[in-house]
Amino acid sequence: MARSTFVYVTYIRTTPERLWSALTDDVEFMKQYWFGTYCESGWTAGSAWQMVQPGGTVSDAGEILEAQPPRRLVIRWRHQSKPELHAEGESLCTLELERFGTAVRLSITHSIEREPSRLITAVSGGWPKILANLKSLLESGSVVLREPYPSAS
Repeated sequence: MARSTFVYVTYIRTTPERLWSALTDDVEFMKQYWFGTYCESGWTAGSAWQMVQPGGTVSDAGEILEAQPPRRLVIRWRHQSKPELHAEGESLCTLELERFGTAVRLSITHSIEREPSRLITAVSGGWPKILANLKSLLESGSVVLREPYPSAS
C-alpha cells in the first residue's frame, strides 16, 4: 500500500526537557501556541490521547504508542470530527527531540498508509503554523500567529 507522509524539522532555542513539557504537560502553554487547542493524555505508552478544540470538541483521538521523555513520542492518531478524514483510518505521528548545540532539533513525521491522503494534506497546513508559534513562544515569550487562518490585510 502507498503511504502519504509529512515531515517537518525545526530548531528551537530551548532544552529538550522544556520542549517536552511544552508538547505534553503544560496545557495552558499548549493552548497559546495551538490556537486554543490542547492535547490530553497520560503521556506513557498505552495511554489514551485526544486533541480537544476550544469549546470541548474532540477533533482527534488515539493512543500513545511510545514515550521516551524528553526524546521521542509516537502517537496513533485518528481524526474524529470530519467524516472524510475519519474514514481514512489511523495515522502515525512521531515527534523526535535531539539536542543540537544550544537548540533542540524537533522532527515531526506524520504518515498514513494511503495515498493520496486528505488527512496528511490537512496536517501539512497545520503543523508549520503550530510549530512556528511554539518556537516563537519558547524563544521570545509570544506567538507569531494569533489565529490559524488570519484574514489578509
